[in-house]
Amino acid sequence: MNMGRKILVVAPHMDDETLGMGGTIARHCDAGDSVSVCVVAHRIYDGKFDKAANDREKEHCRAAVKELGCQNIEFLDLNDERLDVAIQDIIKPIERLMAKVSPSLVYSNFHGDNNQDHRAVFQALRVVLRPYARHTATEWHLYEVPSSSDQSPPVLEAAFLPNYYVDISATFARKVAALACYETELRKPPHPRSREYLEALAVKRGGEMGLLKAEAFMMMRNVWR
Repeated sequence: MNMGRKILVVAPHMDDETLGMGGTIARHCDAGDSVSVCVVAHRIYDGKFDKAANDREKEHCRAAVKELGCQNIEFLDLNDERLDVAIQDIIKPIERLMAKVSPSLVYSNFHGDNNQDHRAVFQALRVVLRPYARHTATEWHLYEVPSSSDQSPPVLEAAFLPNYYVDISATFARKVAALACYETELRKPPHPRSREYLEALAVKRGGEMGLLKAEAFMMMRNVWR
């Protein structure tokens, strides 16, 4: 019987979970934690929804999280590039998922990401995870997403300031293998969605804390009860 923690990872789009915290997901799975991944939006291509292309992308996503050791994944299938139109449309399904999973720890994307969908997901999570909500969590961390967090303008509210680090020296290879499952999303260096960029970022974050490779987070909440 799994006696580990219950973890919920909220990703605005398919691949954000791997880019942002694939190594950490693998570590949680290795530790016996029950990890659930929630993907909020579907994908549109050239401004249009293509069901066949989305179904392929979902298979890529399932393969990626399986590579990390995770079996639990939920697709909310909300409108890509339009999540900011109605935050309530994000809040309600995530509240239902919170009731179903009952996580003690939630990970979500950084609030200052240079993507309107990402910012909308954060706005929804700050409501869902309010301290007196019926279903909330004692811990909440924000992850950075290469190609989004690092593309934000040079203003203070868009500055990712990590204060929590996870050693992914032993799981970085699985993060890369998971990213390789996203055949349509991989890019050549120096693009942030390339293996070389991810390794450079992992080494940089690791070096900040005396580790070989790390993923960095902003801790929003940590309650010891």
